[in-house]
Amino acid sequence: MKIRVRKDKEDKGEFRGLLLSFLLFLAAAAAFGAGSLGFLNRTGQRSQETLRKAITRACIQCYAIEGRYPPSVEYLEENYGIQIDHDKYNVFYDGFASNIMPEITVIPVEQE
Repeated sequence: MKIRVRKDKEDKGEFRGLLLSFLLFLAAAAAFGAGSLGFLNRTGQRSQETLRKAITRACIQCYAIEGRYPPSVEYLEENYGIQIDHDKYNVFYDGFASNIMPEITVIPVEQE
């Protein structure tokens, strides 16, 4: 009988060890997932800001070369090499007059 009691205790100890290992694995996977999502969010914000700055620089370059700000974002794409991923970003370009710096807003497209 003593042999059987030891075996039951060993089985319970193994089960607890496996359960603890599984819970630690789940915690590590959750931490990795949260870190990955945070990284992707920061990267998206940086690329959005980079696009806005690139459009602003192209506007300034256009003004320096042509003496006026560009009439539209399409003009910048055609003549100044700006590349916009229209599936990823909406660009709002509000040019009031040809001698006043336009307002540029870049907003991510909502994914369905």
